[in-house]
Amino acid sequence: MNKQTIGFIGLGLIGGSIAKALRVKHPEATFIAYNRSKASLVEAMADGTINQAMDSIGPAFSECDIIFLCAPVSVNIRCLEQLKPLIKPDCILTDVGSVKTTIHEAIEKIGLTSHFIGGHPMAGSEKTGYSSAKIHLLENAYYILTPGAGTTEDMLDTMISLVKDINALPVTLDYREHDRITAAISHLPHIIAYTLVNLVRESDNPEGLMRMLAAGGFKDITRIASSSPEMWQQICAENKAQIIDVLNLYVERMNEMGRAIEDDDVQKLLSAFGSAKDYRDDIPQSHIKSLLKQSYEIFVDLVDESGAIATIATILATNGISIMNIGIVHNREFQEGVLHIEFYDGESAEKATSLLEKFHYVVHLRK
Repeated sequence: MNKQTIGFIGLGLIGGSIAKALRVKHPEATFIAYNRSKASLVEAMADGTINQAMDSIGPAFSECDIIFLCAPVSVNIRCLEQLKPLIKPDCILTDVGSVKTTIHEAIEKIGLTSHFIGGHPMAGSEKTGYSSAKIHLLENAYYILTPGAGTTEDMLDTMISLVKDINALPVTLDYREHDRITAAISHLPHIIAYTLVNLVRESDNPEGLMRMLAAGGFKDITRIASSSPEMWQQICAENKAQIIDVLNLYVERMNEMGRAIEDDDVQKLLSAFGSAKDYRDDIPQSHIKSLLKQSYEIFVDLVDESGAIATIATILATNGISIMNIGIVHNREFQEGVLHIEFYDGESAEKATSLLEKFHYVVHLRK
């Protein structure tokens, strides 16, 4: 891998983060990149992430062993025609889009199935551009790989190895199943969030009391409505069929709930709320076959004072306990504990709980 050449078309938040992480793992590899914004290329050259900055998709990409397509899906598809006459017979093309069917169909139409394996790193930020890219952005994030009809075992193994090199967690899925799943667990929730915010906005009184009093559940369920409107408009267009299917199912369920409320159907409501609670509560501890691995997390009561978080982090670090993630829970309407800590394994979570309790911290397990 160190002797290979890796190309990037698009060097923004995701492309830049992948490039930075791979540079650390493969310092001797040659990285070339094309990006619409020249400033990103200048910055990437200056910090040593890439070796060559290209002002177009040209002959230099014919040297690439792997090319990451990191622009919006529609742009990636347009780039395929330019890449087809350039790439080597054994070059791997991969993308980072959150919708997979569109590009897989384009790949088949153009005749590049023997080169392509789809990718979707499930990480991001409200910030954009190369200046926001981080070496650790994808660390411990699920990275979905979607092989196509022409994907070989060697190609898949290469991509799995690269995903592990950036410390992400590879998961292999059929691309159609990927889009069905993301339509339900990501795309639909965003549509619901945007719609609910607009409903409240349109229903608010002139004094804006709804907005002023909005808290708890409303803020939790609508947080994702702060995402990029342009990005979600594109996703709706790219995953149209799957989103419409799951949206229709959701409308049916909402109508059923409306009828149950109107009819005072207590059992229907209790059954719906109960089954949903059981399923939701089981997500972190689920032992069934799932895309998500078990979550190991605790919540700690914490006094708001300088150095409080650092003290806990020091206690854990000096006892050899690694933390995956740590942060303050700002909305605790339905959750005890101010400080949220995630660990890599159950043993670490149990050891941390025991240790912190010895220091007289109150620790709550995830509910």
